[in-house]
Amino acid sequence: MTYDIVIGLEVHAQLLTRSKMFCRCSADYAGAPPNTHVCPVCLGMPGTLPVVNQKAVEYAVMTALALHCTIPEHTTFDRKNYFYPDLMKGYQISQHGTLMGGEGWLAVESNGRDKRIGITRVHLEEDVAKLWHREGCSLIDVNRSGVPLMEIVSEPDMNSAEEARDYLVKLRSILRYLGVSTGNMEEGSFRCDANISLRAQTGGDSQPKAEVKNMNSFKAVYQALEYESRRQIQVLEQGGTLVQETRGWVEEQSRTVSQRLKEVVGDYRYFPEPDLPPLALDTAWVDSIRARLPELPVARKDRFMAQFGLSLYDARLLTDSREMADYFESCMKLVDAGKAKAVTNWLLGDFSRLLNATNTGVENARISPEHLCEMLELVGNGTIGGPAAKTVLEEMFASGEPPGKIIAEKKLSRISDVDETRQVVKQVIAENSEAVADYRSGKERAVTFIVGQVMRATRGRADPSTVKEIIIQELGGR
Repeated sequence: MTYDIVIGLEVHAQLLTRSKMFCRCSADYAGAPPNTHVCPVCLGMPGTLPVVNQKAVEYAVMTALALHCTIPEHTTFDRKNYFYPDLMKGYQISQHGTLMGGEGWLAVESNGRDKRIGITRVHLEEDVAKLWHREGCSLIDVNRSGVPLMEIVSEPDMNSAEEARDYLVKLRSILRYLGVSTGNMEEGSFRCDANISLRAQTGGDSQPKAEVKNMNSFKAVYQALEYESRRQIQVLEQGGTLVQETRGWVEEQSRTVSQRLKEVVGDYRYFPEPDLPPLALDTAWVDSIRARLPELPVARKDRFMAQFGLSLYDARLLTDSREMADYFESCMKLVDAGKAKAVTNWLLGDFSRLLNATNTGVENARISPEHLCEMLELVGNGTIGGPAAKTVLEEMFASGEPPGKIIAEKKLSRISDVDETRQVVKQVIAENSEAVADYRSGKERAVTFIVGQVMRATRGRADPSTVKEIIIQELGGR
């Protein structure tokens, strides 16, 4: 029997507010000593009263609108009851009844086709404390407790690990464009739980689902879902029975392991939060948020293609990151539209290579758009060649110095003296007798090799066409 894979994702994103969800403690706890960003409210002390963070509500509405959700006139908070050491009060203030938004969708480009993934709901809750497990004991840091957390739940509309990964990448890009979350999975500000099950292609009910946790990267999500789909199929093919359970992804072993039977809604014993009244989401206020939404990735991609003549591939890569798209537009304000492709090639090529190699964000790069465009102008007017430009770019990336200064200090300007070029060619020919013999025996590609050696000897300063012409002259021509 063959099966369809059915995947739905639950994403938790920490919001970039200054204070926590229900108190005034700082939400910026990164690097802070343990248990220093705390107060009676986030410590769960008896008799304390929560107060809703308006900015968190605004960010949730903003996200719901970006995901084409319907926004209700009123929203309420509920108590989600469960007992675990990282939950200070023994319950979490969340939303179960009337949410911030629902019935939305997110368009995803995956496997060469466009697909709409339904958004079931967007709601707010508070994050929990963090446990640090040591040999023989566990320690608790309450700094994270109460940080605003937005949950975005998809419909089970994804049918492969690749679709799930592409959905997450697209969703994170939108959150970053909105400026509501860093979306950093490695730091825990963007967390994903995946529900995965099988459904026979010949019809019938779906098999019990497994919820997969502990995935801290897009790669981990992809690998965990690939593994889990294979595991579930294997269980059924061997005559076994699947159960609804929570499983954890073990990175070191590249497999999932059973953690517990999956809770159902009734296990949490939801009831309305008595300390928080319903919130009225005024239509005029919601409309004002809608009017302030930034240009989102899909719209920006389409505009880049129309305005700058970029290909779908290039426009998509540029707009995946708001910072890269902003950098590109800053460059295009300094040059004419005809140079869009050249700017794109450098940004997506060597510039991105340097960013990735040093784990640097675009916003922290030392190369200013002005300096990058100045370098492109120097390449265009023949002052430096392509190989030298790569050297200049690397130096600018490391030092932040302007290209003109680097070119002068390192003597990288193109050699304009033909006699100087000829001297280098003669030296290279003398040092590569085998390539010379190959050329004279009819192997035209030997010239390409000699040109490369000359360019290396001149550190890319020679003009390749001039070099080739001189080589053929020196070797007697054809």
